[in-house]
Amino acid sequence: MLHSIPTDKLGPLGEPMAKAVSACVHCGFCLSACPTYRELGQEMDTPRGRIVLMKEVLEGKMSFEAAQPHVDRCLGCLACEPACPSGVPYRDLISPFRALAAGKMKRGWLERLRRFLAAQTVPFPGRFRLAAWLGKHVPAPSMMKPMLELIPDELPPKQTWEECYPASGEKRARVALLLGCAQQVLDPDINTATIEVLTRNGVEVVIPRSQGCCGGLAWHTGDLEAARSFARQNLGAFPEDVDAILTNAAGCGSAMHEYHLVLRGTPDETRAEAFRHRVMDVSVFLARLGLRESLRETKLKAAYHDACHLSNAQNVRKQPRDLLKAIPGLQLLEISDAHLCCGSAGSYNMDQPDIASSLGEQKAKNIIATGAEAVVTGNIGCMTQVNLHLKKLGSPIQVKHTMQVIRDAMLPS
Repeated sequence: MLHSIPTDKLGPLGEPMAKAVSACVHCGFCLSACPTYRELGQEMDTPRGRIVLMKEVLEGKMSFEAAQPHVDRCLGCLACEPACPSGVPYRDLISPFRALAAGKMKRGWLERLRRFLAAQTVPFPGRFRLAAWLGKHVPAPSMMKPMLELIPDELPPKQTWEECYPASGEKRARVALLLGCAQQVLDPDINTATIEVLTRNGVEVVIPRSQGCCGGLAWHTGDLEAARSFARQNLGAFPEDVDAILTNAAGCGSAMHEYHLVLRGTPDETRAEAFRHRVMDVSVFLARLGLRESLRETKLKAAYHDACHLSNAQNVRKQPRDLLKAIPGLQLLEISDAHLCCGSAGSYNMDQPDIASSLGEQKAKNIIATGAEAVVTGNIGCMTQVNLHLKKLGSPIQVKHTMQVIRDAMLPS
């Protein structure tokens, strides 16, 4: 797409935004893949439409405020990227644009308060646990209701982890693990299961004490300074002497893969570029390494849900399925419209509750239609969203993380 974007006036993120705009040929293949287009049926709520809007704003022909409603409605699910024959790197446009817009326009006080509360709680497990408890036991503002619905009535007990877990038997690898923020509060057993699966398969696991939030929530809502702060914290926290830096939450892994963009134009850009190539999802690592432990037979019928930031952002689809298929007797079922987002998308439930709820209900209905007894995925946000909507529909289907299913299938050591 031809443009006249003045990249020299837009800072270090100007060039990648302009390149993304240039790559779009306006073909429209992205429309059928876009959840908000399916929901709203408007051209301006498609990737193609948003690219035109953002181009116009970057060229100075349109105000940020005019484009804001449509840009805000983007889930950031990146379903448009694998659908695009031209290879438009939409991620190089949407998050940098939001970061640019954050400093150029003013939001209403209620929206600013909502974003502030999320930014000051979710990335910090201690604060989030307290906020989650208060939200369930003290009357909360109505604007927080969609987010509080995702939180279970009773939070699981707090878990803590050692700095290092030795490999069982012959050591095959050494990795560092990101624990995640919301995950530590909403389902800490995911980390415990991940560590057990890794160690029993000969992998030493290091848990850096000084690690922090991946920065994904800040990055995807346009808070560039906070995203950079979290990224720098993790660049310094994770050791060099490991075979890989592992994530077990799709959103976290996706954010860490974008550190080179978050820190573009700063003294840390080169380090960020090297760092992101060391990050991988735990399912990718285990699929490459191979499972050494024997797995018990099961008759479980499980549907696999592709988390957007695993399938679209990291191109990880086959590896978790292969790991699950290694469990004898497990029947792996596919979900119709698997490419469509479940509507979780970080703080999207607060920002766009109606769209989020509609997408969550559709996903839950499609899962139920498979006849599965459990649905398996690799992202805590998807897990909470899907679980909420399955319960609303009265379904007993269990929601599990891939690592929990594999841990439960391992024979006693």
